[in-house]
Amino acid sequence: MRRVMLGTALVLALAAPAFAADKQTLADIRAELAQVSAQLQDLRSELVASGASGLQAAGGASALQRMDTMEAELTRLTAMTEQLKDRVDKVVKDGTNRVGDLEFRVCELEEGCDPASVGQAQPLGGAAPAAAAPVASGGAAASGGSMAMNEQADFDRAKGVLDQGDFRAAADLFKTFAETYPGGPLTGDAGYLRGEALMKAGDVPGAARAWLDGFSAEPEGKRAADDLLELGKALGTLGQKTEACATLAEVPARFPASEAAGKVAAAQASLGCP
Repeated sequence: MRRVMLGTALVLALAAPAFAADKQTLADIRAELAQVSAQLQDLRSELVASGASGLQAAGGASALQRMDTMEAELTRLTAMTEQLKDRVDKVVKDGTNRVGDLEFRVCELEEGCDPASVGQAQPLGGAAPAAAAPVASGGAAASGGSMAMNEQADFDRAKGVLDQGDFRAAADLFKTFAETYPGGPLTGDAGYLRGEALMKAGDVPGAARAWLDGFSAEPEGKRAADDLLELGKALGTLGQKTEACATLAEVPARFPASEAAGKVAAAQASLGCP
């Protein structure tokens, strides 16, 4: 009985820092709190059923008071998890709606794109499909951020074509690269550089689409801030000032410490953003 109470106290003491743990999801924390709450209720029932002798063995009348305190703390932490869940859901919904709106507007600017064909954007941060990754040309699949066989060589080849000024060919190579190595450590770079290649080729809507796709695929990736910055600038070039200014404002809001955030003011000034 003392072990259960000690374990409960330790969980309560460690629960708050656990909210920031990288390897523990909010659902995991909620499940643990529910489990501890159930154990505490079982302990209370056992203590009451044991009568005076059991109560004395547990530490006297103060045992019930300590349990009341623990239950109150459990209730508080459970409420915190619910509040956090609501906040996370709201942020995800808002971000997903913003991306979906950009998808629609970029589609309107692309030649041959039917806005009616644009579906709902995948929720930001959502789990990736469980389908197996495509097999790379060398026979190894890109998975979990590890480098697949020939991945670096294929990336360097596309980058070399870009450096040579064959922008259309480079854009095609980067697109093929992203499809061949989904989720690879260089895929974010490939998406960003594809946008750069299309912009240099004069295909501004295509470049905007490439940067939007890159950001949607990895909204917290290493190129996410750059994708968002270039998307905002491209929308400005296309005359979508309101959307451009709103997109640019998201860069320092989401990535305040990024290099891209330092370039936003100049881009906003060139567009006359409020």
